[in-house]
Amino acid sequence: MKVLMINGSPRSNGNTYVAFNEMEQIFQNEGIETEIVNIGSKAIRGCIACNSCSKNGRCIFDDEVNMLAPKFENADGLVVGSPVYYASANATLIACLDRLFYSTHFDKTMKVGAAVAVARRGGITSTFDELNKYFAICGMPIASGQYWNGVHGREQGEAIHDAEGLQQMRTLAGNMVFLMKSIALGKEKYGIPEKEFFQMTNFIR
Repeated sequence: MKVLMINGSPRSNGNTYVAFNEMEQIFQNEGIETEIVNIGSKAIRGCIACNSCSKNGRCIFDDEVNMLAPKFENADGLVVGSPVYYASANATLIACLDRLFYSTHFDKTMKVGAAVAVARRGGITSTFDELNKYFAICGMPIASGQYWNGVHGREQGEAIHDAEGLQQMRTLAGNMVFLMKSIALGKEKYGIPEKEFFQMTNFIR
């Protein structure tokens, strides 16, 4: 099994990485293959609603988004982490996720998603909510831990001292492993729930 971890921090070895590293150890102990991709310092622009991806099957801007697409498709789980900027995720990460989720047309149903937010003090819950919406819109079960998934730290590496936050990361990773393995067993025995034809109702006709 594979987990793709997207680090939205521009500091590849910062506090978001501290959180990811804590999770990665649990994944590896459980035999889960992991890959951490750092995109926080990349020049990733936002979606321009050109809809070229519906014809080409990939985003028109050939950058990290198209590189991440096959990794996401082959993964059983996705972890997305970000530092908190003005009670929100890093804008580069949001631009990446907007395009990654919209331009990829493979079935994301039952891939397990987990969001992680990192802050000096406040803004974790709003960022956590923001990131979880990407999973919820496409039928991805959302992994939870023992609290809202986050760690605290301001200076680079300071989160290593947040004992409760690191425990949350270990619990989150363990729960995510359980979900992925349970879903794999469920697929074998029961298959994936059938989908109805999508009924799109616009409010303005």
